[in-house]
Amino acid sequence: MYLKRLKDLREDIDEKQAKIATILGITRQQYSLYETGKRDIPAEYIKRLAIFYNTSTDYILELTDKTKPYD
Repeated sequence: MYLKRLKDLREDIDEKQAKIATILGITRQQYSLYETGKRDIPAEYIKRLAIFYNTSTDYILELTDKTKPYD
């Protein structure tokens, strides 16, 4: 499921949940609920994360294994 991708992307850049939460304008606790699957992450947040990680929403959602965003 895409939750592992969210965590992997964050860990690949050695970032803490608190920094990602700040980018999204939410608390670290709220972001943790998204990353652990206890809450569904809104599409707007997936879009913001794709921009931040320079990838596509399809990659985050595991619809593709290509990490680069579309042209």
